[in-house]
Amino acid sequence: MIMAPVVASSIQFIEAALSNGGGSPFGLAYSDPNQRWLIRKDLLSLLQEFPSFSLSIDTFFHNDGTSTKLLVARGSLPISGFSAPAVPVTIWLHENYPTVGPIVFVLADPGCNIHPDHPFVDSSSGLTSTPYLSTWSYPRCSLSDLARNLAKLFSKDHPFWNSQPSSGSAAHPTRASKTEALDRLSGIIHYDITVLRSTVDEEVQDLLGLQEELCARCAATSRIVRELKSERADLKGKVRELEREAGRIYEWQDSLNLEPAFTGSARRDTEDVIDSVFEVDGEKSRLILDCLASERAIEDTIYALDKAIEIGAVRFETYIKQVRVLAREQFQCIDMRMKHHEEITSHGHAPLS
Repeated sequence: MIMAPVVASSIQFIEAALSNGGGSPFGLAYSDPNQRWLIRKDLLSLLQEFPSFSLSIDTFFHNDGTSTKLLVARGSLPISGFSAPAVPVTIWLHENYPTVGPIVFVLADPGCNIHPDHPFVDSSSGLTSTPYLSTWSYPRCSLSDLARNLAKLFSKDHPFWNSQPSSGSAAHPTRASKTEALDRLSGIIHYDITVLRSTVDEEVQDLLGLQEELCARCAATSRIVRELKSERADLKGKVRELEREAGRIYEWQDSLNLEPAFTGSARRDTEDVIDSVFEVDGEKSRLILDCLASERAIEDTIYALDKAIEIGAVRFETYIKQVRVLAREQFQCIDMRMKHHEEITSHGHAPLS
């Protein structure tokens, strides 16, 4: 970097740097004589109003990778309105200046970083983009006007402090210039967008959580549906099996040549029809079957008496008397059945279970 000699005045440095354009020892990119004259005038105006600025020549690297030597003005912008530190800035004069506006960077101190939500200064690089720079138009715009605009802008919204301007703090439209009103409006819109983005991010996170829950529910529902389909298939298989069993029972019934229990108005003895279906091996087997039927009938009767005593339908004395009688009869049935079993077993027949 080539700095102006300490003994040389700023005017002499500007004259030396812009003397022969691209043919000068400094190798600057400003080749047009009229362009160099306009740059000289704007720089002198800037130094006259902001004497703390110093001039130098340095190499600037564009985003496309190309590099060029440009004039650089470095200095600190005084901040008014509250006890805040001055803002150090670097102003690069583009090779097509003044047709193209300058490139401005805010220099952050190691112990004082640019706050991340500033509307006009990028917190990582310090690149500054204000409405004044975005709407740059020569001859309406100049370096001194830019410096004044930056000083006013940073007084309202300091790059090192998070001091968001409110809409109520804006000056009355008749007392505020168009540029100031545009700056304040841009800042307010930026902070509103920041708040809205934060709210939207929270809503997106909530929706993502809801989506995850819905996906889990969908997976659970799909699993239940698969289980129900499997269960339905099993039930269909059981139905087919029962249908086959019913078919075999119908075939067996047909093979017995049984007449219907009811034919027209003529009623037949249903018990005789049912008894004729089952065959017993001898009189002893029939007696055993009768004993079993009597035992089951007595059990059912005792169960009905239990329910009756629970609801108070019979007196307790009657209940005890009937249960004793039924228990005696059941014991006799069991004893008779066991005797018939022993007789059948002694003759070599399998007992009826």
